[in-house]
Amino acid sequence: MTVDVSRGGLLVALAIFGVIIYELRTVLDFVGIELPLIPYMAGVFVLAGVTIWFITLKGGWRTDPEGDEPA
Repeated sequence: MTVDVSRGGLLVALAIFGVIIYELRTVLDFVGIELPLIPYMAGVFVLAGVTIWFITLKGGWRTDPEGDEPA
């Protein structure tokens, strides 16, 4: 089984996920539940590292074929 994902797609997905989690943290802070920023940031970096490790383990990044060069 290979994971067919590009690096750009992964970075965009991680950025969107990070923003959603940060906004959830902001809403919880507004409600009165304060969460520290450092564990949040550490969690996002751990998630990124595990995701990259998983993709590398399952076959690596999707790359374009070498033979298709414009004439």
